[in-house]
Amino acid sequence: MPQSRSKTKSPPLPQIGALPNQPPIEGVDEATWVDVIHKMDEVYSQLVRDEIALEEKNEALERSQQFIFSLLSAMSDVLIACNHLGEIEETNAALRALVGISEADLHGMPIYRLLADSESVECVRKVIEQAEPRRVCEVTELNLSNAAHGAVPVDVNCTPRIDSSGRHVGYVFVGRPVGELKRAYHELRETHEALKRTQRQLLHSEKMASLGRLVAGVAHELNNPISFVLGNVHALKRYSERLATYVNALHEQGTSHEMTELRRHLRIDRIVADLPSLIEGTIEGAQRTADIVNGLKRFSVVDREEKTTVNLAAVVERAIHWVRKGTAPEFTVHWEAGEALNVIGNAGQLLQVLMNLIQNAYDAAAAAHVTQPQLWISAHKDAQHVTLMLRDNGPGIPPEHMSQIFDPFFTTKPVGKGTGLGLSISYGIIEQHGGKMYARNAVGGGAEFVIELPVAAERC
Repeated sequence: MPQSRSKTKSPPLPQIGALPNQPPIEGVDEATWVDVIHKMDEVYSQLVRDEIALEEKNEALERSQQFIFSLLSAMSDVLIACNHLGEIEETNAALRALVGISEADLHGMPIYRLLADSESVECVRKVIEQAEPRRVCEVTELNLSNAAHGAVPVDVNCTPRIDSSGRHVGYVFVGRPVGELKRAYHELRETHEALKRTQRQLLHSEKMASLGRLVAGVAHELNNPISFVLGNVHALKRYSERLATYVNALHEQGTSHEMTELRRHLRIDRIVADLPSLIEGTIEGAQRTADIVNGLKRFSVVDREEKTTVNLAAVVERAIHWVRKGTAPEFTVHWEAGEALNVIGNAGQLLQVLMNLIQNAYDAAAAAHVTQPQLWISAHKDAQHVTLMLRDNGPGIPPEHMSQIFDPFFTTKPVGKGTGLGLSISYGIIEQHGGKMYARNAVGGGAEFVIELPVAAERC
């Protein structure tokens, strides 16, 4: 028989909010306390969320601080941040290394104690104590004090610090030691000067190479006047000896018949008649020699930069003469000078350009085994420019070389026959004269080089 279970009645739950052995709070029912508990849960949950957000913001702030710290540490320029009184609040490693003071000692130090002289102190004082700080950057040079090296000049930018409310709170000084800038500028200037010297040396070397090709022709040119100068001088020597004998006889007071016979024997009358022509010939030969030497001197010396009015037609004639006398006596050049072609330039440099182009025309035709190397030179003048065109009867310029012919050291000549600098230097000279130079293949065959130069203004 199943055992019967006795039913017991559970004691009543204490009223929420009632303390043990205490009577319940009147007027506060169970629903009210449930609402309070819910509100407490909500407040606690919000506190947890706020704490998480605060931790995230702290992490972001730490990352920002680490980033700013890494920037300050990596800066090669010195940095000083101070308040509106000039007391240092922040520096970077470059500044601390320059002045030799630790970060702890720098914090709160007046910026004036970092300056090496009264002029720098006064300059910074004017910036800090100005009534209305300017929002623009001020650039000045200050001397910072360094224990090991004394005063160190620093080129400084000064900018006011403004907080989020727009209130002025201090200044930021950012600078770089001027010694580094001066050293970099000095190295740049030395490099530039070395480049200019190298350019002048290349120009002069190319001139010497051109001059070397003219030695044979110049020797021939000098030989003619020197030969008849020497011949005249030998004749004058013989004449002087005869004249001396005759003059001595006159002083000895010989008879009239003896003097007449001596005069006939020594040919005094012929000597006297021949002396003017001998002297004129000697002067002419000496002058021709001097002209040749002066021409060589003008061409071979390192050019000065002065520019004058130059008759380009005369320069062309001189270039043709020298090239033909030097290395290409059988070279036929078709050229009619016509009117004066006045340009502003350096005669020696323009002579070098034309000699190079004429010599190249002959070399191209000779290398192609042309029977009779020829060159046609023509000129055109308008109100602005003088245009000179040089066309040869060589093989022309291969299309693949057309874009390289003015490049330095580019040459199609055999080793030992060319430096590859002639056309490059010539191009640079024409460019320095404010002109243009280009090459093309002529319609009838051969290469054609064109030079355009500004015409010289006519003098009133």
